[in-house]
Amino acid sequence: MDLIPAPVSSVRLPDQDFPLDRTTTLTAPPELAGAERWLRSSLTAATGLPLAPGRPGEGVELVHDSALAAEAYRLSVRPGHAVITAGGPAGALWGAQTLRRLLGPDAFRRAPLRAEWVLPGVDIEDAPRFGWRGALLDVARHFLPKADVLRFVDQLSAHKLNVLHLHLTDDQGWRVEIKRYPALTEKASWRERSMVGYRAGQRRDDRPHGGFYTQADLREIVAYAAERGITVVPEIELPGHTQAVVAAYPELGNTDVVDTSALGVWTDWGVSHHVLNPSEATLRFFEGVLEEVLELFPSEFIHLGGDEVPKEQWKESAAAQARIRELGLSNEDELQSHIIRHFDRWLAERGRRLIGWDEILEGGLAPGAAVSSWRGYGGGIAAAEAGHDVVMCPEQQVYFDHRQAPGEDEPIPVGFVRTLEDVYRFEPVPAQLDEAAARRVIGTQANLWSEFMHSARDIDYRAFPRLAAFAEVAWSALPTDPAARDFAGFERRMAEHLEVLDALGVEYRPAAGPHPWQTWPGVQGRPIEGPPPVV
Repeated sequence: MDLIPAPVSSVRLPDQDFPLDRTTTLTAPPELAGAERWLRSSLTAATGLPLAPGRPGEGVELVHDSALAAEAYRLSVRPGHAVITAGGPAGALWGAQTLRRLLGPDAFRRAPLRAEWVLPGVDIEDAPRFGWRGALLDVARHFLPKADVLRFVDQLSAHKLNVLHLHLTDDQGWRVEIKRYPALTEKASWRERSMVGYRAGQRRDDRPHGGFYTQADLREIVAYAAERGITVVPEIELPGHTQAVVAAYPELGNTDVVDTSALGVWTDWGVSHHVLNPSEATLRFFEGVLEEVLELFPSEFIHLGGDEVPKEQWKESAAAQARIRELGLSNEDELQSHIIRHFDRWLAERGRRLIGWDEILEGGLAPGAAVSSWRGYGGGIAAAEAGHDVVMCPEQQVYFDHRQAPGEDEPIPVGFVRTLEDVYRFEPVPAQLDEAAARRVIGTQANLWSEFMHSARDIDYRAFPRLAAFAEVAWSALPTDPAARDFAGFERRMAEHLEVLDALGVEYRPAAGPHPWQTWPGVQGRPIEGPPPVV
């Protein structure tokens, strides 16, 4: 039973196998109906078996046990009876995912390839290490059609990851329909062209790029994800990474410093120096945005970015400097903190919580805010020691747009080299945290930034198989000492797990190296002549 992520405990019972046939039933109580519906739909498609409702004590049965934690489950398979006992709907779904995995890679296909299906006799007990097991999908730099987002949700759920962090806005594009501000989708969702490859190359493809999700699309994504145990956390960037917003609504820029009337959506990668002006009118504008965002996303956390805010325009702006004096602040860092604190209070009044990148520590952290620690561990350590919840996602370990191997054949070999083994040995909780601070690390997240990812195919290549290793780090009870982890055993289990990825249609990076389509000269901005630069 080469399960990924590895369960807490698993015992194989060789003489207790359960062959499934057309008389096999699937039963669940009303509170677990969602997991029952998902399991029947998935297995009926893959096996061709009807799995009609049956009676308790026979067939495949889901049972609720409130004594278990919400995401915990037990799975017991005996001849004629397989029981998933779960602490709640999420635990039932994770148990259902494990049951599907026990049927073999073909159970992940959408049509039956064989007639015989056997559940191996097992006793499994399982529960996750972290409550936040996430992946960030950047749909702002390159828009990803809705169908591909739903496909990514299926990939996350198959690996027991439970948070999809959707990076919806940035300098290069705005992707969420806000009905009271139509120019956000009419203008801010499209750019005239895109940078190809590295900034130093200054190459453009001269093709318009864009798109956005309607509110109906986003409700569909949220509902589809929820049925698969996943919470969608939206990210709306402010006060930086906002050139697209200012292009649509020029009055939101620092108009006493720069003429924003002819500003377009940014066509470069990196960070634009155009930031929001700090006026009350700007705050009201984004309150209006967030009112509609809250209607679309029921998640506890709302991510407001807060990272990489160039302060030059504020330093030069007489209006911004007057605002600093009016609020009794000391400098531009405190002005940024004032904006974050405002929305922290605004969200708290509506029963939500703000989460932002670790730059929100600068100038003083809002009391109820949580931190996504991306610039290494430092921000997360400081936040946890100050009593704030932390999601660990350091770029040095879990930025999956970064290359997977050294050498010049990697497609746009940007960033840190992080191999499959490096990811498997990533430890989200820093050793220097005491017990109380360590409990503030509520989870971990892998991030997929899309400057160099034009399609779902590109995302597959960069995410997998590393996302499978990350899923085990986030879920399983691995040794906290990275050196003590059994990577050789994980590699052995990965050999079969790759067949699962094949069945799911995931175009992962082969161990032998990049696909030919990834290395062809000119693809994704690779130089026609000479090796690509390593940055």
